[in-house]
Amino acid sequence: MSTSNNCEDVASKSKSDVLCELEEKLQNMSTAAVSICANCGKVGANNTCNKCKLVKYCNAVCKKVHKKKHKKDCEEHVRLATEKHNEELRIAAELHDIELFKQPPPLEDCPICFERLPTLEEGRRYKTCCGKVICCGCVHAPVYDDQGNIVTEKKCPFCRTSPTTTDKEVVERYKKRLEGGDANAIHNLGCYYQDGLCGYPQDIDKALELWHRAGELGNAKAYTSIGYAYETGRGVEVDTKKAKYYYELAAMRGSATARHNLGVDEARAGNYDRALKHYMIAIRGGDSDSLNIIQEMYSIGQATKEDYTKALQLYQTYLGEIKSDQRDKAAAANEKYRYY
Repeated sequence: MSTSNNCEDVASKSKSDVLCELEEKLQNMSTAAVSICANCGKVGANNTCNKCKLVKYCNAVCKKVHKKKHKKDCEEHVRLATEKHNEELRIAAELHDIELFKQPPPLEDCPICFERLPTLEEGRRYKTCCGKVICCGCVHAPVYDDQGNIVTEKKCPFCRTSPTTTDKEVVERYKKRLEGGDANAIHNLGCYYQDGLCGYPQDIDKALELWHRAGELGNAKAYTSIGYAYETGRGVEVDTKKAKYYYELAAMRGSATARHNLGVDEARAGNYDRALKHYMIAIRGGDSDSLNIIQEMYSIGQATKEDYTKALQLYQTYLGEIKSDQRDKAAAANEKYRYY
């Protein structure tokens, strides 16, 4: 009966209670703040036990003499300290997973039609003139003036600015967007430095600098770009831990691509439950590649029929939020406007 009660008491303790108890035990054992030799009692001891850092000695001789007597307390202190450290790591990992596996907010709506922006890159366009991200349907649709007449000259559908015609104009517009702290512009400029486009020199270090800056401003794609650089070794040493770290930052900010990559990494490691969680979130974010993988996992027994059904439902929900007649017309008119 008493054993059962003890188990219930342990089970009912919160994480903070466990840590507090361990901390209290360690504090009760600690005499490190007192500079008294644990062997001879002299004041001014400064030779600390190498293992527990708990007691002090006058010199190596006192430490050696006291070693056998101190052994039990030393081992207990090390055990408690290790237990406390492991508990802190476990709690930190649990809290991290709670944040990691939350469904992130979707991309913002198109500022013209107010429909959810598609995840697929072809389904949206960034405008350097006004800094707006506009869906392919609104980009393709005709622009009207204030009299209701179609504007034959191609202009931005949001701010009515004419498009750039030279690399110099592109550079000037990006300079203005950077001055305003535009995270999309900063990320895109990093891509230009990565590939040496629009007159910019190829400079991977500058690209990484800009991506870090854009990521700090909330741009998920920037962290995805950094993660991909570390995964493939493009301009940096291959570092899978750093790649995973930046993919996680990107995924928590809404990058379906980064989320998909995390799922692939977990699947390679045999962690299929975690991989499924990532794939499901990526699918809800519009990633069709993750849907295809879950279909494959179902066919070889790594996912259940319920998993596959849920994945299909999530993708249908996403499609219901992004589909529109205007976007369908744009996709039918030009392959570059395909949005799912």
